[in-house]
Order: sequence, then structure tokens, then C-alpha cells
Amino acid sequence: METWRITGGFTVREKAEKALLGHEFASEGAVDRPSYSSGMAKRWRSLGKAFWALDRVLGGQQRPTRLHQWVARHPVGTGLCTAVPFTLFFWLTAPEGEPDSLLFTVIFGLLMGLVFGLTAVLERLRQRRLKRLGIWDGS
Repeated sequence: METWRITGGFTVREKAEKALLGHEFASEGAVDRPSYSSGMAKRWRSLGKAFWALDRVLGGQQRPTRLHQWVARHPVGTGLCTAVPFTLFFWLTAPEGEPDSLLFTVIFGLLMGLVFGLTAVLERLRQRRLKRLGIWDGS
């Protein structure tokens, strides 16, 4: 009654038994190395350094203001507080004769709220980084 699919020379049951016994299964044919070359790793590292240098120039290592702290603590509230006014604005400026104008205004308002909410999440990550670097104590 038991049917087991053969994968990589072992049945699923054998893999499960060996995993329970502590035998680790490496993927057959896989080599333990990064999926990209060391030159690519250096490129990613240099891009990261360039991003953080630009962040420092633009004031990313300054202490957050009270508004920044509130925004980072409430990203959903920030998104909603911006989505509602944008939706109302788009609704007031929409042409009156089109039946789909209300749908488009709601969608664009929610998209603007999503953008602001994601920006709030990025602000939260920035504040975590400031704490980790010891620049800000979180108060």
C-alpha cells in the first residue's frame, strides 16, 4: 500500500529515516559554494558600501525625530493616514462621467498608502540599524 517516490537514488522513506538518525543529506551533485562568483560578491559589497555612504551624506545617521519614531512604530497607521487624503483628492479630481472613476481613485489612494507604509517600514529598519551601530539608544 505504501508507494514512495524515488528521488536522487533514495526513497523518501530512507531520506526521512536518515534525517531522523542525524545523517545530513546534501543535495546530490551540489557543491558547497556560493551561487555566484567572488567577483560578484565584491560587486555586491561595493554596492552596499556605496548605498551606506550615500545614506550618510543624506543624513541617514542622524537621530530620528519624534515624527520619524511614530512613523516607524505605526507603519499601517501611516499608510492609512496617507491613503485616505489621497483617495479623497483623487476622487475630487476624477472626471464625473466615467463609471470606473471611483474604483481607480480607491486603487490609487491605496497604492499611495502602500508606498508610504513601505517607507515607514524602511524607516523602522533604519532605526534598528542606528541602534545596532550605537548611534542612537532608542529613546
